[in-house]
Amino acid sequence: MESVQYLCQNMEMLTACELLGISRSTYYFWVANKDYRQSKPRKQYTADHTLTAIEKEAVLTLMTSNEYMDKTPYEIFYSELDHGHYYCSIRSMYRILKEKEMVVERRRGHRRTHYSKPELLATDPNQVWSWDISKLKGPRKWMFYYLYVVLDIYSRYVVGWLLAHRESAQLARELIEQTCARQQIQENQLIIHSDNGASMTSNSVSQLLDNLQVSKSLNRPGVSNDNPFSESQFKTMKYRPEFPERFGSIEDARTFCRQYFGWYNNEHYHSGLNYLTPYAMHYGLANDLLIRRQNAMNRAYEHYPKRFRNGQPAITRPPQRVWINKPESDKEVKQKLTLVVSKNS
Repeated sequence: MESVQYLCQNMEMLTACELLGISRSTYYFWVANKDYRQSKPRKQYTADHTLTAIEKEAVLTLMTSNEYMDKTPYEIFYSELDHGHYYCSIRSMYRILKEKEMVVERRRGHRRTHYSKPELLATDPNQVWSWDISKLKGPRKWMFYYLYVVLDIYSRYVVGWLLAHRESAQLARELIEQTCARQQIQENQLIIHSDNGASMTSNSVSQLLDNLQVSKSLNRPGVSNDNPFSESQFKTMKYRPEFPERFGSIEDARTFCRQYFGWYNNEHYHSGLNYLTPYAMHYGLANDLLIRRQNAMNRAYEHYPKRFRNGQPAITRPPQRVWINKPESDKEVKQKLTLVVSKNS
């Protein structure tokens, strides 16, 4: 109380109350009732009907059982009443869960809560691919077409895509198999990263990757930004001015995708590549283009040096190391880079 009065006397009262996290009325109440608060400390009451520790443990065990771990306290309460059992009130169930920080998800007490973060590095094309499936709206409500896209994270080049009426592990297997053959992927050369969708984690796709000696990487559950390159590509597509609200048929959608991916791979000056096209990065044309750009800038500097206030301009190269979840420590970065270099040598 003395500290509150000291602050309020030495600065504006409103500012002091804001720093202390109290209202003005609370401050005035404390000042007016100082003697009362000091002479009559607040009593601690314990209700006779409070649950004992053993009773709380029994209720918690019930709510985290296999039968009830996915149900709300309301469902548990009335389900047990139907069986002739009463443990405590619904509100008490919520209090017990809150004490254990299990109000949101009780499964966390029974599942492995730590998932390793995927840390993938690409220093050349065809080292790490990212793939995902996105829905395209059809001509009617609740009608969708499913677009499968496989993307090289180093070059941002779409190495394969497929449009279908449904999401299918068999279609995903065929797309990956054909794309690996077209890109001439060798054993132990490639890592394919995806989220945890049914097609991505299917036995059919897993068996194919094992046969091709291709490593599989998955997102952490509930972490969408573990697959940023595929998400970014889909966003680019859906924000194109020619992208329609709905497609009239699957043939219309395929026609759009052919035009879009032709533009994206061959004409799109990608900001993540310092405005080179994915085709140029994927097929080794980047160095020649960068030299050509630098020569053009050098000639411009020779003719008009005053137009370049910061001196002779230098063309920025695209990133030579592309990460999915770059490690925070330099030691881990060096270890990962060493592994990639030794694998490719």
